[in-house]
Amino acid sequence: MNENKADVVISGAGPNGLLVAGELALAGVRPVVLEQLPEPSEELKANGIVGQANRVLDLRGLYRTLSGTDEAPEPMSGYIFAGMQVPFVDVENNPMYGMLIQQPRVVRDLVNWVQGLGVEIRWGHALLDLAQVSDGVVVDVAASAGNYRLSTSYLVGADGGRSPVRKKAGIEFPGLTTDVVARVAHISLPDELRAGYGQLSIPGVGLIPFGHNRFDGGVLIYAEFQAGRSMLGTIEYGSLLPDDAPELTFDELRESVRRVVGADLPIRPPEGPGPHALRRINGQNTRQAAQYRAGNVFLVGDAAHVHSAMGGPGLNLGLQDAMNLGWKLAAAVQGRAPDGLLDSYHSERWPAGQRVMMHSMAQAALMAAGPEVTALRTLFGELLGTPDGSAHIAGVLAGSDVRYEVGDSHRLSGYFVPDFVLDDGRRVAELLHSGRPMLLDLSGGGCADAVAGWRERLEVTVATSAQRPAAALLIRPDGYVAWAADEFANADRDRLRDALQRWFRPDGELDALSA
Repeated sequence: MNENKADVVISGAGPNGLLVAGELALAGVRPVVLEQLPEPSEELKANGIVGQANRVLDLRGLYRTLSGTDEAPEPMSGYIFAGMQVPFVDVENNPMYGMLIQQPRVVRDLVNWVQGLGVEIRWGHALLDLAQVSDGVVVDVAASAGNYRLSTSYLVGADGGRSPVRKKAGIEFPGLTTDVVARVAHISLPDELRAGYGQLSIPGVGLIPFGHNRFDGGVLIYAEFQAGRSMLGTIEYGSLLPDDAPELTFDELRESVRRVVGADLPIRPPEGPGPHALRRINGQNTRQAAQYRAGNVFLVGDAAHVHSAMGGPGLNLGLQDAMNLGWKLAAAVQGRAPDGLLDSYHSERWPAGQRVMMHSMAQAALMAAGPEVTALRTLFGELLGTPDGSAHIAGVLAGSDVRYEVGDSHRLSGYFVPDFVLDDGRRVAELLHSGRPMLLDLSGGGCADAVAGWRERLEVTVATSAQRPAAALLIRPDGYVAWAADEFANADRDRLRDALQRWFRPDGELDALSA
């Protein structure tokens, strides 16, 4: 085998792996991305990005790239939870953002972004094995031109729910598998069955609105993302198919629809070029890696956690994993990471994964059959209609209710930075496109001298804003507030220097350590 070296190797060129790669490249680290597929995947998985991940992408200018608009992300007026409508119109500082976009488009645009930053993606290269050694990880790679060995300081597994990286690193994946069979396909159907507002009209059943719809026989999912090519799915509870069951067919899907709603639906394959979805999930896994870090191996996205797709939480969770990890790995590669920085990836993101698994299982439970569940849905729906109830669910679904332990007690610290506009017209997100940490001084310049010793490590922006949420904020590269103050007394100065010491190694310390 030929010897190869890289500072960071990322296994998997899906959205999460690509975002980690881009974050590293912005910081001056050039990772190598291994992808077993010969080209970007056209598999139709997610159909949109909901929640705080939209603001994460906005921090790098990627929201505009993906959405095709020059506008900032706008909160949604409502969403669904277990098939029930949740209004957000009265939610103050609504954190639920949404973008309708299919995953292949996300992948293509992120590929263009990272390649523009100089990232090398090795298509058709699959990780075969790994071994942790004293100074990093050795990876064995299979490629058509011949197998080879790749040495790296850090390895990131962004390789999906069946992650070879997770398995070969010996990381346990506890959880449960429920007796659920889900089927989904792109379909076409007679125009007379297509109703307004993206609804489906089934004779003898009635109008079926967009999204998840509960029946005594299971769940029917309907979404018309494109005219003539709708998404139709079913969920049935209580039994699994044999492991050797043949691939899903349209006849099987028709029969499942009949069992769920008690009526026939004349569906047929869609016309036009694909790819078209036609897949079955036999058993719903809800599992989370026991640890997101094992030595110099890290997991992001589905490699770290799998759960129901209900409500579309996957990309929201995985992209925030990637954003959290990228800058920390870059600091470690460049010798700028304070003690404990890499460990904070697990301590911050593992609870976020727990929250998603909790609410995805809660939604699945609320979709089950039975009069008791019907009564529970009635009561739960009443709570969702209250301002406090809808605000709570908005935070849960967006992932904005998770507060990181950053060592600072200010009300903003540990949360994603609020989006507001400076008096010169710039938004906070626009200040963070470079991926560097920032001290945002809105007090008139009184904080600048407090960062002596870290000026090479962070940007300092002095500005004013009528909308300011605090007098000053220290913002990490991932958009989270590490420190904030409502004024700038001596105690605030001390807290700021504590935060700087915790997250960023001071200027010149590397020279002192190597002398």
